[in-house]
Amino acid sequence: MTVVDFPEIRRTNPGKIGVLNLQGGVVEHLDHLERLSIQGIPVKKPEELKELAGLIIPGGESTCLSRLINIFGLDEAIKEEYKRGMKLWGTCAGAILLARHVVGEEAHLGLIDIEIKRNSFGSQLDSFACEALVPEVASEPLPLTFIRAPKILRVGEGVKILLAMDDYIAAAESDGVLVTIFHPELTECLAFHRYFARKCSLAAKEEVPPLDPTWNMLSWTRYARIAS
Repeated sequence: MTVVDFPEIRRTNPGKIGVLNLQGGVVEHLDHLERLSIQGIPVKKPEELKELAGLIIPGGESTCLSRLINIFGLDEAIKEEYKRGMKLWGTCAGAILLARHVVGEEAHLGLIDIEIKRNSFGSQLDSFACEALVPEVASEPLPLTFIRAPKILRVGEGVKILLAMDDYIAAAESDGVLVTIFHPELTECLAFHRYFARKCSLAAKEEVPPLDPTWNMLSWTRYARIAS
């Protein structure tokens, strides 16, 4: 890949992945990174982005997250660090924030050419879990957790579909941006976090089991109060 047009992207990979610490599954994402021996840090300030090889924008409530990002002055900082080489991954509401087109509202960060629709599966009672094969990520079917999830309706040129299900797209990536409408952090599976670490040019180590096997259920309970 040439860097002639964007010389600023020659940034040193600092070996850390940040998790946007404003709302959503921050603890769960950090737990998954720790289990892969990846240094994960919670991020609230623009200057903290300069320390990162990648940034995870977790699920939560997308309108609230967007406002908080603006209040903390993170919107332009995220875009700037992305141009300089920082990788991005948005889960559920995070995917909405990264989308270039959002049905019925203005785009937020707009860093991946997808069209997405909020709360496409109904109420909290319509949340569900299933398994699906994502060949780019793992050779075995992966557990997927959908909680008031959006739907990716279409992708633009250059965007790679990682997982299509029925009449919607559940995961896609383009130009250093990964989006998933489900919550990998709410399962014990580390495959997506390992995949993102590779995108950040970081080597994940052997998986470490969670300290408390009940954390998954507690995470589900917390998310019952949050909508994408």
